[in-house]
Amino acid sequence: MRPGATRVGIIDYGMGNLYSVAKAVEHLGASAVVSDRAEVLAGTDRIIFPGVGAFGNCMAALEARELTDFVRVAAQTRPFLGICLGMQLLMESSEEHGAHAGLGLLPGRVLAFPPGAMRDRDGRPLKVPHMGWNELHQLVAHPLFAGISQDAHFYFVHSFYVEPANPELLAAFADYGFPFCAAVAVDNLFALQCHPEKSGEAGLRLLGNFLAWDGGSGPACGI
Repeated sequence: MRPGATRVGIIDYGMGNLYSVAKAVEHLGASAVVSDRAEVLAGTDRIIFPGVGAFGNCMAALEARELTDFVRVAAQTRPFLGICLGMQLLMESSEEHGAHAGLGLLPGRVLAFPPGAMRDRDGRPLKVPHMGWNELHQLVAHPLFAGISQDAHFYFVHSFYVEPANPELLAAFADYGFPFCAAVAVDNLFALQCHPEKSGEAGLRLLGNFLAWDGGSGPACGI
């Protein structure tokens, strides 16, 4: 790594796509610090909160590693990026495999794709999980979207989606049977349902923007 490179803490609770995220961060010239210890992550400049797996199991894994308080503090005090399940865990609750409480950092809930809505424009059934490339429709002018074209394609893998209680949190949406929340943003926190580390040039640009971001939200406006 370059001397003085940005140190990016990647939260390891045993269920994230850590290798791909760390490699993308290092490719962009930053230092990836992958750890499950709050005291190690506390020494980094910014935080990435990835996630793959079941909501309830991930909450249990965070609690077992005594990381829940660290995540809550980091999400309010430094540039913070949630990815996929790392976005969903920020909500108040999830209906995945029963009712589960989330971290409660953002008002909202995590819901299953409703079977009755899973049809494309021609009426053909859509598979769940939603897996593959889809357009990301930007709703705000956010620093993390700088240089990324409207409706750029990002890679998604998920069976549940976030429903924010506050519409002002919505930063982008995607369409899969119906429009669903694909990104949220507030203050120093940005989170998205898709995987930027698997999304080619657009994903690397978003991660690069995160590495340069000072945590300001930028002006919100329709695009």
